[in-house]
Amino acid sequence: MADMEWRRIAGFRVVMSWPQTGCAPPPSMPVSLRARAAGLAGALLVMVGALAIGVAIAAQVHAPQPPPSAAGATGPGNGHGPSLRRSLPVAVDIPAIGVHARLLHLGVNRNGTLQVPSLTTRASEAAWYKYSATPGQIGSSVIEGHVDTIRGPAVFFRLGALRPGNRIDVRLADGITAVFRVTGVRRYVKSHFPAKVIYRTRGFAALHLITCGGAFNYKTRNYLSSIVVFAALTSSRPAGD
Repeated sequence: MADMEWRRIAGFRVVMSWPQTGCAPPPSMPVSLRARAAGLAGALLVMVGALAIGVAIAAQVHAPQPPPSAAGATGPGNGHGPSLRRSLPVAVDIPAIGVHARLLHLGVNRNGTLQVPSLTTRASEAAWYKYSATPGQIGSSVIEGHVDTIRGPAVFFRLGALRPGNRIDVRLADGITAVFRVTGVRRYVKSHFPAKVIYRTRGFAALHLITCGGAFNYKTRNYLSSIVVFAALTSSRPAGD
């Protein structure tokens, strides 16, 4: 009974056997210094990786979102104002948030959604919706741009920081610069996007800037809301001014 061990329990002599293959835990093996060092290094790498991910998340810069106080109005109170003749837009400048961008002219995709600038090559440019009024014409002129890309902020990253009264300049192909003033900045859940308010023809020269906002759905890779800036034409500057 070399592999059996004698024990006394409550005065009785009991045989306890621990076969090499069974439910008993295997015998502990001596751990070498090299193995311990490797294990420690692995644990440190995991900790450093987790710390790096935490720092990256904490360091993320989020686009500003408009507060309720910025909602303002969707148009001028008097319902009318100046207007300009039709001329295609070339560039947009928004001094309050440092935007100076060229304008693409885009339409719609086959599924009816608006075409957007390429995220990889043209995220720094905005796009005028070519089936809307040109900026300064009576009606709604629509300009859109990305809020960010996987590399960082895009052209309209700070659009949500605009407030009523801020100026938006749109340079036209005829050399005239249409000057707009923001009347309101609002955030809409995409499932309740007010398309009629944004695209319908109005009795004054309206400008609507659109970008993404709100929470980001990491599963669908899309933002859940849209930020819309409402502005109205207040004046213009002649070519060369």
